[in-house]
Amino acid sequence: MSHAIGVNTWVWTSPLTDARLAELAPMVRDRGFDVIELPVETPGDWDPGRAATLLEGLGLAASVVLVMGPGRELVEAPPEVVASTQDYLRHVVDVAAEVGSPTIAGPAYSSVGRTWRMSEAEREAAYEQLREGLGPVVEHALGAGVTVAIEPLNRYETSLINTVEQGLDALDGLPEEGVGLALDVYHMNIEERDVAEAIRIAEDRVAHVQVCANDRGAPGADHLNWKGILAALSEVEYRGPLVIESFTAENATIATAASIWRPLAETQDALAFDGLEFLRGLWGK
Repeated sequence: MSHAIGVNTWVWTSPLTDARLAELAPMVRDRGFDVIELPVETPGDWDPGRAATLLEGLGLAASVVLVMGPGRELVEAPPEVVASTQDYLRHVVDVAAEVGSPTIAGPAYSSVGRTWRMSEAEREAAYEQLREGLGPVVEHALGAGVTVAIEPLNRYETSLINTVEQGLDALDGLPEEGVGLALDVYHMNIEERDVAEAIRIAEDRVAHVQVCANDRGAPGADHLNWKGILAALSEVEYRGPLVIESFTAENATIATAASIWRPLAETQDALAFDGLEFLRGLWGK
């Protein structure tokens, strides 16, 4: 089964603006992508109504990612911080609904880079806090026809949810039709002993998939077992897109947050378009 293939605008720019989207979207469409992934770093960076009109005119679908920067927390945080984070996540849901994205994806639990040691009991208590904090967001998402896709991150970026099994544990009790997992093979390559088997464990909770090489470069320029990964996604009947996510080193903030210390391809265009060619080739296209 072939998938729609997308690319995140972070490959080229951060933060996204209306002007940059107007430049990137036609290029992305013309080079053969089906989906463009739009980060909501700060509400107001770009206009979702304007984006929806642009993408509709191009015949390009959208996916939306949330951003958990400093001060965005749903666990081990003051009530006012949790409330403001819920407001932000509800806003991202509304943006997704407006641009036609079926999901909002990302680590909607704690700010990226925040780590702390936990006993098993403390972890379960944190997961209970997460369920309480995420519940109203999921309810809002259900009303908007959007699924919240929670992304496990590697151990250097969070200590809360690193694996598929932890993600399933954390989400247990929330409505399955409103919340699932966003799987990023970069993080899975670090944390899962068998990426394909982890996908099988996730089963029908796989709501969104992001792809890149094991070093954040172009898919295919790496050691990952892509045929095995795609076979597992087929087994669990994942129907969504495969979205190339990497980052530009030109923005110091995002490059530092994503630990991009060197070029990951000859050019950012090459990272995206070589990855697209590789993924298309896996289906003999």
